[in-house]
Amino acid sequence: MSPVAPVPVNAPGPQRVVFVDDDPALREANSQTLELAGMEVTALPNARAALDLLTADFSGVVVTDVRMPGIDGLQLFRALHERDPDLPVILVTGHGDIGMAVEAMRQGAYDFIPKPYPADRLLATVRNALDKRRLILENRQLKQLAHDAGATLPLIGDTPAMQRLRRTVRHLADADVDVLIEGETGTGKEVVATALHQWSSRRREHAFVAVNCGALPEAVIESELFGHEPGAFTGAQRKRVGRIEHAHKGTLFLDEIESMPAMLQVKLLRVLEAREVSPLGTNDVRPVDLRVVAATKVDLSDPAQRGDFREDLFHRLNVVTLRLPPLRERRDDVGLLFSYFLSRAAARFKIPVPDVTDGVRHYLATHRWPGNVRELAHFAERVALGLADEGMEGGRIRPDETGDAGATLPQRMERYEASLIRDALATYRGDVRATLQALGIPRKTFYDKLQRHGIDRAAFELPGE
Repeated sequence: MSPVAPVPVNAPGPQRVVFVDDDPALREANSQTLELAGMEVTALPNARAALDLLTADFSGVVVTDVRMPGIDGLQLFRALHERDPDLPVILVTGHGDIGMAVEAMRQGAYDFIPKPYPADRLLATVRNALDKRRLILENRQLKQLAHDAGATLPLIGDTPAMQRLRRTVRHLADADVDVLIEGETGTGKEVVATALHQWSSRRREHAFVAVNCGALPEAVIESELFGHEPGAFTGAQRKRVGRIEHAHKGTLFLDEIESMPAMLQVKLLRVLEAREVSPLGTNDVRPVDLRVVAATKVDLSDPAQRGDFREDLFHRLNVVTLRLPPLRERRDDVGLLFSYFLSRAAARFKIPVPDVTDGVRHYLATHRWPGNVRELAHFAERVALGLADEGMEGGRIRPDETGDAGATLPQRMERYEASLIRDALATYRGDVRATLQALGIPRKTFYDKLQRHGIDRAAFELPGE
């Protein structure tokens, strides 16, 4: 299996060439030349044999003489072009056929080689055509895999860890049991929670209510969760149904549960145990039928990481715990995920899906993806918009592609710092708080560096955001 299936960095399998010529001596000589270069050659005496052999998914290229009895090389090219417009066909021409070969190239032929030609000319043209064919077929495969995955799976991935996760989620979907999801930032905890809800035959027709416990100010989180009656506190003029009650018969997703204030943890424990809620400003107790899915980016079973989080609440939530692996632990899923996100981004921006270049493939294969699936999705959006830096190598910028040749060390450091800032802004779509956290620098320092490097933060905010 390739390092990042199904986006292989190296060309997969043999390099196949079909060589068509009615001259036995030329067939043999050119076949030997190509075979000595490591290619798998099928030599055919006429175009009919080639048409009988070749299909639209042929993984190699075709080299054909133009002048042959019966079906000539130009007719063979046109017939193959109808089957697969992206199949590289190289025409071997005599001096008088060059004009026809040029016209064939306008119609989609890959290249032509005028006779007589040296062996290295043939090899160079065939190698370039094989590289193009490889990219075409891989992009077709990626688009199909992404289409299939997007149509059938909310949890994309073919590694054993993801297969087990999907089986577990399907098994739990109809079980009335609360679930705790553990995983690093960006691993897809809300995706799993959504799948639990959507695959539940009883709950999927009702509300999926998501609450980020770390994003709500402590002053309003109690009212948001439990609701309130008019006059419950200053400014409470109308009744408000809380998120817990709104999730009745559905699913309540509590993200970053470890950030919940201590006083609310007690009230949440009561909700989990009694399945009832009391809004602020009333003594009424209202029953609720809901599944609670909580998510955390820390290991709550570890007292050192748990901090102020109540141990009894942890054990109440810990009926079933799902651990989401970081992307670095399931690298074989990177290619499929990237293809899915790239197709989705292209549809969102109403542009064609771009081809995956070798520079992007290399970055996919070598980057460690600290931001996990979220970072990969943002990278796919940048690729779709043509904003990805294809000079990346292992997460770094190659000096020869940033104009560093001959630059002093301070100049190189300045350029590298600017590239890191741009990468962080692109990854987090211009969000200052997330970018500051990723870079680990104070806000004032950040804005000073933006001014010094001439970086416009707003340019990294994607359309529609």
